Amino acid sequence: MTSDDPACPEFPRLCTDLPGAARGGPLSHALSRVSRLHRIAAGKMLRQSGLYPGQEFLMMHLWEVGAARQSELIKSVDLDPSTVTKMLQRLEQTGYVRRSPDPRDRRAVVVEATSDSCELRSQVEGAWVGLEDQTLAGLDDAERVELARLLAKVEANLCGSATDCPEKGSRERSDRSPEAASAPGTGARARIETGA
Repeated sequence: MTSDDPACPEFPRLCTDLPGAARGGPLSHALSRVSRLHRIAAGKMLRQSGLYPGQEFLMMHLWEVGAARQSELIKSVDLDPSTVTKMLQRLEQTGYVRRSPDPRDRRAVVVEATSDSCELRSQVEGAWVGLEDQTLAGLDDAERVELARLLAKVEANLCGSATDCPEKGSRERSDRSPEAASAPGTGARARIETGA
């Protein structure tokens, strides 16, 4: 594919080495590649803490909300229940979470982060800072804010058409202004920092 290909007049650089089947969606292809590389980089950084990819999102949820039902965790990370169960088993074996029957409904399981996870939290925070630095190297502050703004719009487009989008509730409760999106720990910036 060349830059003068009719499918790529607006994005010639993105169309270099683009597979034929992706010619109609050069930006979608680029997002897929970037997302995959971001998860690989995150996985390498988190392995230093002994975590498997995805476990950090379970821990982040528990650190933020405290004890939660296992069904709530499954919904928050939008993964198959058996995958989350396996993740929780591994985290429980390492002593980072504790699972117990819900006192209000013995059929449900409550999961909570243990005090042993406090050191893990600082390691995860450090990994995400390193991942942010690696991901955004070479972008100035204005470019970072613009990237956060654009990614928030892309996320809204994708989430708007999803009937079970896990981000819908949190996005509807948050301020969607560009300033809020770039504020630490909020909006699109928080989702960028967490890989969501």
